[in-house]
Amino acid sequence: MKKTLSLLLCVMLLVTASFTALADNDTYLGVMLGTNVMSLDTNLATDGDSFEVIADCIDGLMQMDADGAAVPAIAESYDLSDDGLTYTFHLRDAKWSNGTPVTAQDFVFAWRRIAQEAGEYAYMLDEIGNIKGAAEIIGSEKADPSTLGVSAPDDKTFVVELNVPVSFFPSLMYFPTFYPINEAFYTSLEEGTYGTSPETFLSNGAFILEDYTPGTANLSLKKNPDYWDADRIKLAGLKYQVVGSSDNALTAFRTGALHAVSISGNQVAAAEKDPELSKDLTVTGAGYLWYLSFSQTEKNAQGGMLANTNLRLAISNAIDRDNLVDNYVMDGSLATYTAVPPQFAASSTTGEDFSADQDMFSDYVGYDPDKALAYLEAAKTELGVDEFSFSMIYGNNEGDEVGKVAQAIKEDVEDALPGVTITLQPMTKAERLDKMQNDNYDIALTRWGPDYADPMTYLGMWVTNNSNNYGFWSNAEYDQLIADCTTGAYITDYDARWEAMYKAEALVMQEAVIAPLYTKALANLIAENVNGIQFHPVALNRVYKDVTME
Repeated sequence: MKKTLSLLLCVMLLVTASFTALADNDTYLGVMLGTNVMSLDTNLATDGDSFEVIADCIDGLMQMDADGAAVPAIAESYDLSDDGLTYTFHLRDAKWSNGTPVTAQDFVFAWRRIAQEAGEYAYMLDEIGNIKGAAEIIGSEKADPSTLGVSAPDDKTFVVELNVPVSFFPSLMYFPTFYPINEAFYTSLEEGTYGTSPETFLSNGAFILEDYTPGTANLSLKKNPDYWDADRIKLAGLKYQVVGSSDNALTAFRTGALHAVSISGNQVAAAEKDPELSKDLTVTGAGYLWYLSFSQTEKNAQGGMLANTNLRLAISNAIDRDNLVDNYVMDGSLATYTAVPPQFAASSTTGEDFSADQDMFSDYVGYDPDKALAYLEAAKTELGVDEFSFSMIYGNNEGDEVGKVAQAIKEDVEDALPGVTITLQPMTKAERLDKMQNDNYDIALTRWGPDYADPMTYLGMWVTNNSNNYGFWSNAEYDQLIADCTTGAYITDYDARWEAMYKAEALVMQEAVIAPLYTKALANLIAENVNGIQFHPVALNRVYKDVTME
């Protein structure tokens, strides 16, 4: 017992020591990150933690208010043409952290670069934003990026031309893909180094990058004294720490080393029972949908066995989602049975949550071992195979509950489906993404967070050849429905568009393109003296511009 206590004490001291630097200045907010920030380049960043840090440092044309609405940032105001196709943004006086003014040309340069380099989020210019010329530029080595429908008539005027009206276009402007970059600064750097250190990154936002190396566990930001809205910012800065487990997160919070952390699993139950911790606990929607993605190509899954719809339906109906959220995730996350998760997209005409009815597709997705077995027998007949063996990849640095969820899914599937074997393959999130992007996997436990408050942020992923269509599913009827909702028949008929998106979602569920699992919540512990952190389920999960520390 003495040896055990000594060992536990040593572990506690080591964990506490690793956070000590964060508490040196009590006007710096110590915040937990769930994953390492690999890049601060808006063309390369792909995860919510990286987007959060970028948004701490850079303002786009618009920003989010406390309710998630788009309000002015670098754009003091904007005009919209009568046909809904031309936005004219009028820029305020703002500076980059090297003292140069923020100009309309900074937006022109950044957006053209995104289109030309065709990073993972370039599709937002084309498929979502419907910016004129984007479709022709993205993925083309010959197209001229200057043909993108953006221009700068003068330093304070930025004009955007669209192919079709996009009702939520202003809300896209607070997403990092649409942020500006100072062209002169960018071109002065060695190729590939932008956003890799404080010396290679400029801010025009609330905070300046103070200490950062890609992939390391710590990074810090300090208040930007030249920020256009500097009087609003009360924090001296932010100190981020990557924390890989709820145990360590809870320890860091108890010791005061971190002021804001997220916990899950048994730690949530422990916090709820603790008289002091329970006062600091708050649950917020994180927006992320966790789901299974199936590779349907012959390259994987025993020569493409997962291209069989009945086999995918069998796996989906073998999973007890309530058990996952109640006994493994345990942070307020919601068992989910739709391709579009609940509580983030509401109809502008009725106010109804798009995914309020979680029984809408109960014929195709749910926990029903008998139905799962029937689907399996149909798959065996169609494929002429009695046994299946698949690997399932998942990130081992995406929260300690993820490995437990993966194990529970394996057990559910193998118990309900005789002859189906799942081999778990843990790896870093970066490795998981690399395998998915290069079609080198069978099944992936993955997630997607909404980039804007419209169902299309999910439904757009499963269009044929979309860069996020990791299962390589293709359906002509689906593609047409999405086209009608984004550029065609329903673009100006809001209610008809809403119904068409339901039809599209039904196809995703009927064919089990994915197996939705749960919509993530965040069980947050926030120090009693900290107020004003804004939580959002869309685009930017946390915003610190109004935070005070008493």
